[in-house]
Amino acid sequence: MMIIKEKTNVFHTFGDVEEKYFSYISKEDDRALIKRAYQYADDKHAGILRKSGEPYIHHLIEVAFILASLQGGPHTIAAGFLHDVVEDTDVTVDDLKKAFNEDIASLVESLTNIQRLKLSHRKPEDFAAEDHRKIFLGMARDIRVIIIKLADRLHNMRTLQSLSPTRQKVLSKESLEVFAPIAHRLGMFDIKTELEDLSIQYLEPEKFQMVVEQLDKRTRNREKSLDEVKKKIADMLLQYKLQFSIESRVKGIYSIYRKVFIQEHNFDEIYDILAIRLITDTVAHCYEILGYIHAMFTPISNRFKDYIAAPKPNLYQSLHTTIIAKDGQVFEVQIRTKDMDQLAETGVAAHWRYKEGTNYNPQKEQKEIEEKLFWFRDLITLADQEGDAKEVMENLQKDIFEAQVYVFTPKGKLVELPNGSTPLDFAYRVHTGVGHSAVGAILNGSLVPLNTVLKTGDVIEIRTSNASPGPNEGWLKIAHTATAKNHIRKFLQKKNNDMLREEKIIKGKDNCVDAFREHGVNEKDMMALVNQPKVLQKFEMATLDDLFIAMNNRNPAPAAVIDYLNIKKKSVFTLGKKPVQTNKSAVLVPSAGKVAITLGSCCTPIPGDDIVGFITKGKGITVHRIHCPNISSQKNRLTDVLWNDQLETNPYPVDIRLESNDRHNLIVDIMGVFSQLKVSVTNLNASLHPTTLTTTVNLTIMVSDAKRLNDIFNVLLNVAGVYQIHRVIH
Repeated sequence: MMIIKEKTNVFHTFGDVEEKYFSYISKEDDRALIKRAYQYADDKHAGILRKSGEPYIHHLIEVAFILASLQGGPHTIAAGFLHDVVEDTDVTVDDLKKAFNEDIASLVESLTNIQRLKLSHRKPEDFAAEDHRKIFLGMARDIRVIIIKLADRLHNMRTLQSLSPTRQKVLSKESLEVFAPIAHRLGMFDIKTELEDLSIQYLEPEKFQMVVEQLDKRTRNREKSLDEVKKKIADMLLQYKLQFSIESRVKGIYSIYRKVFIQEHNFDEIYDILAIRLITDTVAHCYEILGYIHAMFTPISNRFKDYIAAPKPNLYQSLHTTIIAKDGQVFEVQIRTKDMDQLAETGVAAHWRYKEGTNYNPQKEQKEIEEKLFWFRDLITLADQEGDAKEVMENLQKDIFEAQVYVFTPKGKLVELPNGSTPLDFAYRVHTGVGHSAVGAILNGSLVPLNTVLKTGDVIEIRTSNASPGPNEGWLKIAHTATAKNHIRKFLQKKNNDMLREEKIIKGKDNCVDAFREHGVNEKDMMALVNQPKVLQKFEMATLDDLFIAMNNRNPAPAAVIDYLNIKKKSVFTLGKKPVQTNKSAVLVPSAGKVAITLGSCCTPIPGDDIVGFITKGKGITVHRIHCPNISSQKNRLTDVLWNDQLETNPYPVDIRLESNDRHNLIVDIMGVFSQLKVSVTNLNASLHPTTLTTTVNLTIMVSDAKRLNDIFNVLLNVAGVYQIHRVIH
């Protein structure tokens, strides 16, 4: 087991640090790099003393000793020696790049930035939340920065007695609110426990002393019983010839403080003050030992936990059971393998400890951490969130540090979420892409809506679709975590920007159509003229859409394009002729005289659609949308037609289809939109799909043109639950 805790009055030497890292780092170049970092720090900090009066290099040696105890890599230990050199001396980050390398300099720079943020305080009560947010953000970018900062803070807390009472309380409060929770979520039990115990010693000295006295009294009373239980277990396991080691541990002072003074438990109600820890060689032997212990002692049935089959989100694994000895004393028993024990004590530091000869890659390591620890991505996202710092810190507290619901992926991976979370929160915790494409959820084998509240033990699978249009405003009411809401807001903001772009394209195109029509050029010919490479190049546009957006802003104006193309306005002379009677047909056929014209009921074309005429046998011409599949195989019977723009605006029937997640009052809200927009609905039919809990709504509505229809679609997409709208072709 790696030893982290040391007495505060013990000073280590560089030789002690060397002895630690020599045990797992054998390359001479790496050993030389660490020694050079120590010598560099010793030289630059020469003459600088700590508040206690000791040379500053002692602090750096202690930090490096903790990092070497955690089996940190050469760059991590070197950065531990150098972490204050930029802050406290005239050394720059560029100097470190030249003296060492880019990676070490980057680690020191991140640590320096965190420290400078802290020193920028003017009023601690105003800046604490913002400061803590930036500390999280600075640490979340690289797991090594977190570990170095924890080592730095741990040694500072061990030597806090040299500071003023006010400063002691400030640092203790910060350690309890910021650093201990991070250590806990990373599974670094030893560091977390020591930070908590040291912090509460300065924040609540009287209650701390009371807990210490009660703890000492109860451990002395139970020592004889504990030794007897340990001997019985050891004799039994020796009889079965199992490989094991046995030890005991005392519960942390802060953990007891919380149970007594915050949760208001009596001391006698705390069963795990003393615990027996059994360490064996294989997982199978863990379960075998558990069986023998339950056969020998009476277990408390509701106190058994299997963290081997279902590890904690911080990767912790162990079997926990609570037994009653013959004299009535209660003890917790923890059973785990050696690897599990190492991970339990030092957490993520053990899982990603330095392994020589493996081509260490910090970027790859960071990615592995984000994949293995679902919550770590949320830490980065939330810490990077803009807005009120106090709100950000509250979100961090709720979403990361106070998670209460434990659910499982279909593959058995544990995911931790706050109370009140829904499948949507789970989807975004797994991956942003999963959240954006979610269309439903399977909970414990049954299909459920995305707003279902999750409970501990639920097994959840998210149904996704590449055809999903993504989040809508209604999702903000479904999501519970700040992380999910943050992702949804960003998506909606981008979607709104895209909609604004589309609207500008349509308006620019309409302006262009009107201007060209005044010069006798129809829309089809206009599109061919302006979409020439020479036109786009002349007006410095990458695409035709960019040109239309520029025309919407009248830069260039459509007239400038017409001038460039040298299109002259056609003159109309009547010379005493009778006025031409206006054609009352909605569609004109340039190649034919007076002919019967009908609008196709299969694709319901409306003004603004690209259209084509289909010559029927004895029934004139039927007008279809240009991509209507019903006419695609009979191109020899097609003829050019165009909309008659001389007619007054009239409504036309259009068949549309909405796809939505099913919910109460869906149809009411949809009809409310049509009422608000003054749109007539002549037909409505809704179908529920029980397997997916979605609804399809088919409607026939009356609209004047394609632009109006597009505006209606944009409003309907903001109705909660609606994720897709399209026109129907029969």
